[in-house]
Amino acid sequence: MLREIYEQPAAIERTLDLYLDADGLNAAAFAPLANWLNSRGEVLIAASGSSRHAGLAAEIIFEDLCGLAVDVEYSSEYGCRATPNPRQPSVLVISQSGETSDTLAALRFARQSGQQTLAIANVGGSTMLREASAAMPLGAGPELAIPATKSFTCQLTALYLLALYEAERLKMLDRVHIQTRIKELRALPSVIDRQLHAWQSQTIALAAKYRDAASFLYLGRGVHYAVAREGALKMKESSYVQAEGYPTGELKHGPNALVGEHVPLLAIATVDRSLDDSVLRYEKTLQLLDDMKRQGARVIAIANTGDRDVQALTTDCVFVEPASEHLLPISEVIPLQLFSYAMALEHGVDVDRPRNLSKAVIEA
Repeated sequence: MLREIYEQPAAIERTLDLYLDADGLNAAAFAPLANWLNSRGEVLIAASGSSRHAGLAAEIIFEDLCGLAVDVEYSSEYGCRATPNPRQPSVLVISQSGETSDTLAALRFARQSGQQTLAIANVGGSTMLREASAAMPLGAGPELAIPATKSFTCQLTALYLLALYEAERLKMLDRVHIQTRIKELRALPSVIDRQLHAWQSQTIALAAKYRDAASFLYLGRGVHYAVAREGALKMKESSYVQAEGYPTGELKHGPNALVGEHVPLLAIATVDRSLDDSVLRYEKTLQLLDDMKRQGARVIAIANTGDRDVQALTTDCVFVEPASEHLLPISEVIPLQLFSYAMALEHGVDVDRPRNLSKAVIEA
């Protein structure tokens, strides 16, 4: 797991090379995707586990950048529908293996219903990539540890590229804005690489400090809610410590009753200061952190490098370098992966082979 966490900069770069060229979006790579989207811009994303969390992030990104109407379903639920959706949304399935039984069933149900389909998967030649109307393979390379790390960040990368493609095609973003975003995306692997060692050192110390926690509540707003969900899943499957992901604003609507000495919070409090919506979410998060400090809660925050406001309101703070709102999830999930890894070591768990789990769920 640790090796694959450290492989993420190279894996992201390989994925970018599949879909970008010297001029930006590679027209030949995206040509097979030209007709996957229905005429009303309606998309249904079906996935399970970490892949569904990537889909939750994509929902926000597609809606913000492309103006699409997006719904995200659990594959296991969507594949059990008795009748197809009469609106015939395009169906996007996401899977590490491309063989996940529930997601494959969802893909086949959509195809039988006459819907356009697109598959994103990490294993070349996998069933989903072969059977979908269009395919986006990833460049993560073989992922051996059961907890998904590099496949997840490559999924986020591919979904962001797909959003840029649709935003350009639908004329939601002009070429200058597209090129600016691609330039930032191209720089992301090196940005992550230079932070990895510091993140690992910090999360090892955090795991020693919080090893007795009975549970964690992970909090995030907007696109960062998906990362909170993914961070909580990593904690559960890697270290067997109970964790749940919530929208930050929902904490006081019940879950706050759990917060105490043995139930710390992990709050994602990053911000893109060039985006008004992001600043609003950040300010609301600061208010909640202030309330939690007054309540005496123990809080770990993921925040922008040098953000002293967040640091002053939390027990511990892990910094990530600033980025645009829709790219921040790719960076901020990695300290959460490392924290889960370190907590697994603290609890004596074989992190690469957690009990009761397999790499690909191929039996429903």
